[in-house]
Amino acid sequence: MPPIVAIVGRPNVGKSTLFNRLARRRKAITHDRPGVTRDRLEASASLDGRAVTLVDTGGMDFDVPEGLDRMIVVQAEAALTMADVVLFLVDGRAGRTTLDDEVAERLRRVGKPVVVAVNKVDGEERVSAALSDFHAWGLPLLPVSAAHGHGMNDLVDALLKALPEEAEATDAAETRGEPVQAGLRLAVLGRPNAGKSSLVNALLGEERVIVSEVAGTTRDAVDAVVVKNGRRYVFVDTAGVRKRTRITDDLERDSVGKALSSAKRADVAVVVIDATGGVGVQDKRLISYLDKERTPFVIVVNKIDLIAQKDMVELRKDIAEELRMCSHVPVLYIAAAKGKGVGKVLPMAEAVWAECKIRVGTGALNRAMREVLDKHQPPLVNGRRAKFYYLTQASDPPPTFVFFVSDTARVRDSYAKYLENALRKLFGITMAPVKVVCRDSHKPKE
Repeated sequence: MPPIVAIVGRPNVGKSTLFNRLARRRKAITHDRPGVTRDRLEASASLDGRAVTLVDTGGMDFDVPEGLDRMIVVQAEAALTMADVVLFLVDGRAGRTTLDDEVAERLRRVGKPVVVAVNKVDGEERVSAALSDFHAWGLPLLPVSAAHGHGMNDLVDALLKALPEEAEATDAAETRGEPVQAGLRLAVLGRPNAGKSSLVNALLGEERVIVSEVAGTTRDAVDAVVVKNGRRYVFVDTAGVRKRTRITDDLERDSVGKALSSAKRADVAVVVIDATGGVGVQDKRLISYLDKERTPFVIVVNKIDLIAQKDMVELRKDIAEELRMCSHVPVLYIAAAKGKGVGKVLPMAEAVWAECKIRVGTGALNRAMREVLDKHQPPLVNGRRAKFYYLTQASDPPPTFVFFVSDTARVRDSYAKYLENALRKLFGITMAPVKVVCRDSHKPKE
């Protein structure tokens, strides 16, 4: 396992901007508003060729009351516990504050290597003034500008010196047990307050992401890793997806964009629906989006512990009716907060992914094509039928079948749907998305 570098500091000093700079990608959402980062975010990075795991944290404010703000501090404390090196970021423009002093004192008690970076120092002429306040700590100080990249080489050098030797890291990794196989990447999606973070925590067996009754608690797409049965899974908890016209805040718009982007990059998406509210309009939009994108997904109906047993039959009937637009998608009923049914989610995701990797030989494909066409010929369009010459399968998942035909304009959507359903039945693809593509070809394959 690569060593961990945790970036900590009080709110709004630029931790997420520095995190993105070191990770060399826009992993964390940045905004002028204080307190944007809530959960701790992780990203793999290379510091001059040395592999590390960067951890971004929310602002450490020890005087906040109980509730969401306190949960943010708890997540930052967890990052300190797991870190090999702590990168303490302060604001050179604002100068040293009482809260900075409190964080510095907390870091002294942690007893881990600490690198102090003074941010928002955009030129050599500002270094002396920006650093003067912080010399009282008696720690080496590095002037940087996360936004503009100034001082990054010196910062990377300081971090590399503070990291444990690679041999030590390797020995530690070897003592952790048997080799772990790569597992699935799963994006957890749904409307605000559907229970996405509760599900991720239940799957991980720890309070990895913040759970709160405050709608929109999760903002970034938070990667959380767990090893189950020798396989390494990455769960991506995402912001709640609402109707675009209801999103007036640019921060929420950015969060929702990251959620949808995470779905595209996932092996399997998990759509969480609140059982107490049923399938809403935005749930349908999200499901329709995933279906159109041919994203493999599982639907999880959460909070069934809040539904009376006598109402469950009606709930299942209603949900089946609402989801008839993609009846192949499996539906699970769980209570994440109680742990009920959670154990079914990973096996179901694995089963969907296994179907996504189904490969069919060329001979079997074309025998299937003949059988499908004999049962139901293409309809006449302007007095003529499309001629189907041969069928192939694309190499990448999910199963994509390419029909070469005389004229794609004569293949109507309804007939393409018939072809999809027939192929599903013939090849036993009951849960994965299936894509049917028709391409023009003026002669049969030789």
